[in-house]
Amino acid sequence: MRKFNIRKVLDGLTAVSAVASAASSAAQQQQAGNRESEIQETLQSEHFQLCKTVRHGFPYQPSALAFDPVQKILAIGTQTGALRLFGRPGVECYCQHDSGAAVIQLQFLINEGALVSALADDTLHLWNLRQKRPAILHSLKFNRERITFCHLPFQSKWLYVGTERGNIHIVNVESFTLSGYVIMWNKAIELSSKSHPGPIVHISDNPMDEGKLLIGFESGTVVLWDLKSKKADYRYTHDEAIHSVAWHHEGKQFICSHSDGTLTIWNVKSPTKPFQTITPHGKQLKDGKKPEPCKPILKVEYKTTRAGEPFIILSGGLSYDTVGRRPCLTVMHGKSTAVLEMDYSIVDFLTLCETPYPNDFQEPYAVVVLLEKDLVLIDLAQNGYPIFENPYPLTIHESPVTCCEYFADCPVDLIPALYSVGARQKRQGYSKKEWPISGGNWGLITQSYPEIIITGHADGSIKFWDASAITLQVLYKLKTAKVFEKSRNKDDRPNTDIVDEDPYAIQIISWCPESRMLCIAGVSAHVIIYRFSKQEVTTEVIPMLEVRLLYEINDIETPDGEQVPPLPTPGTGSNPQSIVPQSHPSTSSSSSDGLRDNVPCLKVKNSPLKQSPGYQTELVIQLVWVSGEPPQQITSLAVNSAYGLVVFGNCNGIAMVDYLQKTVLLNLGTIELYGSNDPYRREPRSPRKTRQPSGAGLCDISEGTVVPEDRCKSPTSDVKDNSFSRSRSSSVTSIDKESREAISALHFCETFTRKADTSPSPCLWVGTTLGTVLVIVLNLPPGGEQRLLQPVIVSPSGTILRLKGAILRMAFLDTTGSLVPPAHEPWREHNVTEDKDEKDKSKKRRPVSVSPSSSQEISENQYAVICSEKQAKVISLPSQNCIYKQNITETSFVLRGDIVSLSNSICLACFCANGHIMTFSLPSLRPLLDVYYLPLTNMRIARTFCFTNNGQALYLVSPTEIQRLTYSQETCENLQEMLGELFTPVETPEAPNRGFFKGLFGGGAQSLDREELFGESASGKASRSLAQHIPGPGGIEGVKGAASGVVGELARARLALDERGQKLGELEEKTAAMLYSADSFSKHAHEMMLKYKDKKWYQF
Repeated sequence: MRKFNIRKVLDGLTAVSAVASAASSAAQQQQAGNRESEIQETLQSEHFQLCKTVRHGFPYQPSALAFDPVQKILAIGTQTGALRLFGRPGVECYCQHDSGAAVIQLQFLINEGALVSALADDTLHLWNLRQKRPAILHSLKFNRERITFCHLPFQSKWLYVGTERGNIHIVNVESFTLSGYVIMWNKAIELSSKSHPGPIVHISDNPMDEGKLLIGFESGTVVLWDLKSKKADYRYTHDEAIHSVAWHHEGKQFICSHSDGTLTIWNVKSPTKPFQTITPHGKQLKDGKKPEPCKPILKVEYKTTRAGEPFIILSGGLSYDTVGRRPCLTVMHGKSTAVLEMDYSIVDFLTLCETPYPNDFQEPYAVVVLLEKDLVLIDLAQNGYPIFENPYPLTIHESPVTCCEYFADCPVDLIPALYSVGARQKRQGYSKKEWPISGGNWGLITQSYPEIIITGHADGSIKFWDASAITLQVLYKLKTAKVFEKSRNKDDRPNTDIVDEDPYAIQIISWCPESRMLCIAGVSAHVIIYRFSKQEVTTEVIPMLEVRLLYEINDIETPDGEQVPPLPTPGTGSNPQSIVPQSHPSTSSSSSDGLRDNVPCLKVKNSPLKQSPGYQTELVIQLVWVSGEPPQQITSLAVNSAYGLVVFGNCNGIAMVDYLQKTVLLNLGTIELYGSNDPYRREPRSPRKTRQPSGAGLCDISEGTVVPEDRCKSPTSDVKDNSFSRSRSSSVTSIDKESREAISALHFCETFTRKADTSPSPCLWVGTTLGTVLVIVLNLPPGGEQRLLQPVIVSPSGTILRLKGAILRMAFLDTTGSLVPPAHEPWREHNVTEDKDEKDKSKKRRPVSVSPSSSQEISENQYAVICSEKQAKVISLPSQNCIYKQNITETSFVLRGDIVSLSNSICLACFCANGHIMTFSLPSLRPLLDVYYLPLTNMRIARTFCFTNNGQALYLVSPTEIQRLTYSQETCENLQEMLGELFTPVETPEAPNRGFFKGLFGGGAQSLDREELFGESASGKASRSLAQHIPGPGGIEGVKGAASGVVGELARARLALDERGQKLGELEEKTAAMLYSADSFSKHAHEMMLKYKDKKWYQF
């Protein structure tokens, strides 16, 4: 009997199976290779480059303001070290100080194309604005003293810097070095004074005498310092602390604002007491007593006019009994006092005047008021002081942004359509004049495609923005909350709210640009579908559906692959009460055991609703409370205009609605989608009885913290003590997470659902947070009238595949590798009924062709691209083979993935929680770009980051600002041309005429040779330890061939050469004049000598 070695036999079997499997995989690869050879991928790594393009919106946490009256450029500094520059509408610029320290003051070198910024870390920086991207030329770091105030006189190169110790240092802005000339506090004040006068709060030179410097100390002392004699001419003392000082243009009077709400006007030559004391908002007491003290007047400006009374403009100073009154700007003109209320607290203001010369009549025409969250311009020339209509996109944060979407390469008729309906929403009563900040020039427009950004807000509003060619302009605003009853007070509010604040906040936006259908999901588990119309309509009854999405399952009837569920009736689904279609809110507010049941969170209006042209409500869908448990927030949403369907899901399940027939087609728990093939073999559980957290951090836009999930905890969760997890399932606790599988992605398409399919058919692909992709087949009735009469039949078709991590995005490619867009119906005006339109309906609803007919013979007809939090796969259809796979990240997770078109091809773009931006080719998923861009520090970035076509992307960088970026090499190269220019050559206005008598008697402005006083030869060198000079990257050494920088420097060099040539020319003329006078003198002398040559001394 022969003995067998079992081990060897087994080894042989494994070897055979290994060979067989290798052969089969090789065959698959070869087949994939054959398929691949047909698709020519054109995108390469060199097509990609990442760079920031522009920043839009209101500067977050502003702290400083400056204006160049000749260039007409406005600068705003922020508490985070950002610098925003504004010229004419469309000319904007963003710069950042590397230190991130707060900007405390800004000073333009007027008409020089330069700006000085003073920071809270005691550094001064000189910015070159003569290049498209401004850069720092010099920096100066003070080591021993803290900067409190700066002043740069017009057309001077010497900057006065006041410090906390009360000293004044002088900086040469050309070389950015300190002068040896210092005004010490103890020399400036009275020798007999026993206390320190406090920090410097004001410095300015007398408008009529540059040699006299007015110095304001916080304690209330003001000193007029003579720069030549280096001593104080006059000292003015007051009991109250000083906040600001301003000159009358004639230099004989100045005005101070104080901490007790008073203004004191002083005559320069009368230091003993103020010429006049005013309390603008103080109540005048009858018995002649001093008015009651008021809040501090933080700033005052004193501006004169030729024709009438001067303007005194101030912020603050309200009486203490005006509790709850909004911040005010007060304009005093002659006997009239106007108090202008502001929506936010005033950070700073500036009066815009016709002349840059301080010694001329100022002729103020406007006031720029920088508020905490807004920028307001007031027209001083018109009665009632109307405001100018602000052309900058500064209202992004009007209500906090909760989500946004970005669409590049939209249909060309969309922006004009949205603009025309949005133009009717504009407010009236603005100033008739042109916007006065009008400096700079636009860049060249090299991008010709339309771009639209949609922002969703906490108050339920949605804004459409025209974002074409790196600009931003609001087009249209939609208020979604107006379909709901508003509770007048808190007691009036129903207890059905699942969020304490902002119940209308927008969570998800689904928009079809071609058909203009819009669908939104809100935080109160509500979905609203909108149609676009140019006609105004009045809706008598708002169409409404209530959906009961359950998680608790009693008797599961698991639908298998081929089973078709019954026609939609109120009894369809997992529970007899799962659907409650009604036109008005449910009245059954509690179940038999007293728990809240069958009630939605919001109450839809039951009165007629007037709907203006634009987006008009088609249908409101609300999830209802179930046996005391609130509805869970919606995690995914999709709308399709060709099918007339909307679908949404949460951690309980999925619901599909036919918005044309206003019926619920599908209402299933997530587990039921699997049928009997549930890989997790889960037992159904009861719903959680806990109240849902308020909005899951949705509206807390600054720092959102959510319950972390150990499965996908972000590596950046330690940053700023800000635990971050996937926002999609944030309302589900980690204990419940396995059973609570949320719907995370939905995609309508025309594709192959089963392996045996020979032609594509309409279906819905569903992705879940556990990485499963399932398919629901759609059986649509014919178009036209039949579509409204016959039911749509939907049938779950089981699982297609599984990926690691939650599914984020799905898309489909045809045999050529081109993107197959979801089918759509072209937009038409549905409020105008035309017979022809009705007939054409069915034709118009034909879905977009998906693939060439010649490829029908080949079974590999389409590719599905699926991106999850961890990986991406490309599946061949209908065979359902995975032909390409890419593990995107092991340690982190993808926050946003989009399939986008670029350079006539397509790619997958991903943004990871670890800050990396990556792109992959399609269909082969080759890595093309991987750049570390920014760490994820808060929920705002995660919630708002999105990619779109042509290499564009954006996110909300702060609660008030959108940052746009590009990952396209071509756009990066063209960016320099597209950016606007801030500096334009403008002639400085002529200095005011001194007049004959002033010239004769010396009454005009006295000039001062500051070089003689402050130069090294006169004042010596400053102490080296006092301040350290740091050359900036914007100097000629640091330009590194940046074209605009070089041009800027060359322009400056040319200007310097011109000036030198001019001076040399003048010198030549003077030399020639001297030679001529010397020649004439010698001639005269010779004549005299000849005349008196023969005369004796006594004959003279």
